[in-house]
Amino acid sequence: MENPFPGMNPYLEDSRLWADVHHAFIAALRTELNTLLPPNYVASVAERVYVEKPETLRLLIPDVVIARPVAPAVAPAAATALADAPIQIEMRTDAIREPFVQILALRDGQRKVVAVIELLRLTNKTPNAVGRALYLQKQQDLLQRATHLIEIDLLHYGEHTVFVPRALLERGDKRLDYVVVLHKGGWGGQKAWAWCINLRERLPRITIPLAGSDPEVVVDLQAILNRVYQEGRYPLLLNYTANLPVERSPDDREWLDALLKERGLRPK
Repeated sequence: MENPFPGMNPYLEDSRLWADVHHAFIAALRTELNTLLPPNYVASVAERVYVEKPETLRLLIPDVVIARPVAPAVAPAAATALADAPIQIEMRTDAIREPFVQILALRDGQRKVVAVIELLRLTNKTPNAVGRALYLQKQQDLLQRATHLIEIDLLHYGEHTVFVPRALLERGDKRLDYVVVLHKGGWGGQKAWAWCINLRERLPRITIPLAGSDPEVVVDLQAILNRVYQEGRYPLLLNYTANLPVERSPDDREWLDALLKERGLRPK
């Protein structure tokens, strides 16, 4: 089954699914770029690896901290008291891996990173999370370099994270649900191109700049999302009769209900 939405599928924003969607999207984006880039360029996947605080992880990913009662010990015959039963706590300390795409220019036996493409995760949009602090630090570093930065935010919820303030992205009556921001290396953090997207719109075709006077490439984010949706077999995992995983306005819920009924995914 094809993605039933014209643009972003809000059911994919479920925090239980997003890590898988994120990895699949990054891999598909890398594959697509390597079909478009000139011969002396390569798109590759790199990772940030870190351990998040247990109290923050609990907010980000369901059931990462498991508590279970422990049966009280049986007292020996000579004992005069029993200890109260404790609760056993098991905390996940697995490293979190956040992949991103980097575009390398290959010249004279040298590799130079000319562009970094980030797809935001909930870890990047959660206050006080280690993942957010690391992301914002990298963001500010890249804004001062000659490296291009493309930030793709397909999560309707969480703290605003792309480097352009939200107030500058909201235009007129159009609600800002998703956004893609491009900062070209050398702009010094004072200029950007942005694609502002509403739930009811297709995802944009965006420009990816390269080095020097080399021509830019254009990537269709909607085509990538639709491919990820089908190849990941998400239709088998999503229940379109259930409520959205993210709160939406009454108008959007009404539009979504009508769309899913039209597609035969909800009873009329």
